[in-house]
Amino acid sequence: MRHFSLTVGLVLLAMGVALAGAANAPTAEQPLRIGSKTFSESYILGEVAAQLLENSGFTVERKLGLGGTLVAYEALKLGAIDIYPEYTGTLTQAILGKPGLDAAQLVAALRAEKLELQVFLGFDNSYAIAVSGPVARASGLRFISDLGEHPGLRTAFSHEFLSREDGWPALRQAYQLGLQPTGIEHALAYAAIEAGQLDITDAYTTDGELGVRDLLLLQDNRNFFPDYSAVLLARSDLPPEAAQALARLNSLIDRDTMQSLNNAVASKGMSPAAAASTFLREQGLISAPAHVARTRSERVLGYTLTHLKLTGIALLLACALAIPVALLLSRFNRAARALLYVSGLIQTIPALALLALLIPLVGLGEAPAIIALFLYSLLPIIRNTLIGLFSVDPLLSQVARGMGLTDLQRLWHIELPLAMPTLLAGIKTAAIVSIGTATLAAFVGAGGLGEPIITGLNLNENRLILEGALPAAALAIAAELIFEWIERAVVPSHLLN
Repeated sequence: MRHFSLTVGLVLLAMGVALAGAANAPTAEQPLRIGSKTFSESYILGEVAAQLLENSGFTVERKLGLGGTLVAYEALKLGAIDIYPEYTGTLTQAILGKPGLDAAQLVAALRAEKLELQVFLGFDNSYAIAVSGPVARASGLRFISDLGEHPGLRTAFSHEFLSREDGWPALRQAYQLGLQPTGIEHALAYAAIEAGQLDITDAYTTDGELGVRDLLLLQDNRNFFPDYSAVLLARSDLPPEAAQALARLNSLIDRDTMQSLNNAVASKGMSPAAAASTFLREQGLISAPAHVARTRSERVLGYTLTHLKLTGIALLLACALAIPVALLLSRFNRAARALLYVSGLIQTIPALALLALLIPLVGLGEAPAIIALFLYSLLPIIRNTLIGLFSVDPLLSQVARGMGLTDLQRLWHIELPLAMPTLLAGIKTAAIVSIGTATLAAFVGAGGLGEPIITGLNLNENRLILEGALPAAALAIAAELIFEWIERAVVPSHLLN
């Protein structure tokens, strides 16, 4: 029993440390929260807005790299962010589902959602279809309609383009195309074309790599793609002083300027923050960089601590619920099976889908990430607790009952200690799975080691990917070793083999 008490003590100590850390977190004036989507241009424009506001005296919190259009839009509606870069065509087609809206109607529709088109940045960034230069020349491709004669070309579109109403489904119908595209991360598509592994992908007309790669943008000869004027979309309750500061960006960025900024990030190794700072200084909007980038060691430490916070709190909450419930229901076979079924059903929900579903309920940030990790931790803990209890020799229970021990005494003194190795294995499995799954938390602005991984994927920067991947792998190995130590400390040696 001493071993079990030590386990409980370790869990309570860890929970106390996590809660104390949360309780002692510094408080500050409510910042303006700037979001962006997960592609280079959106990162840059998010940084432009953030640094301009910082230079104007506002406290800014960055929520860059949110998981797609609908996640960013819902986060804005719910007040989880205050501003993010968007495009008029995306608003009318993919979000509102009203492609015929003119400018005045769009403004009215957004105001009904308590949102404002705060700034028109000055350029149009439409979708386009990009084809490998050699393939286009060999096949005589000039127009999107020409693709109807070449259904065998290797095609991959970004995941969002594949599912958007103004993307591939409608384009295929408008042009009667027989291509069979697969999904690919937008940042990887151009490199795949250059390597000869791909022929066609979707593009943004301001992509920086279009000017340095041998690619041809096919002409939209049926005028399928609408106008995609770049805007800063904000909440209607944005402080007037912030709106006034952002108004200095009106019509300031033309297509060539945006393409140059994208190219600086895509081809010259400049970070979105550095590209935004350079642009703002050249325009005389800031005199010095408003946002000082952290060193690599500072970034990795910050990401790791956030990652540990997310996984630690979720794991502790899962243990606090799953273990007592499994102990209680272990006496009732049908109830135990129902519990396993429900926890297994939760496990089948894709992580990104679960995170997106949680945003309308709890908002953006750490809350949806912790809830998702908590739910995913339940199955291995519940399953292993029940398996450990069910594997106890029934003869031991009969002997204990014959000695006059109550059900609670049998559970506490005999069954639970014997089940401890299996129970700990379930907690260890949940911890390691949570460490890996928590990398997706960056899609909802929760930070963690997924942030550099996702940013690196979208900027095609392997160094950033490793900043997140290597510490995540190290955390998983550390979790394995720590649980081995706990197991040796709390489980009698004759039960370990």
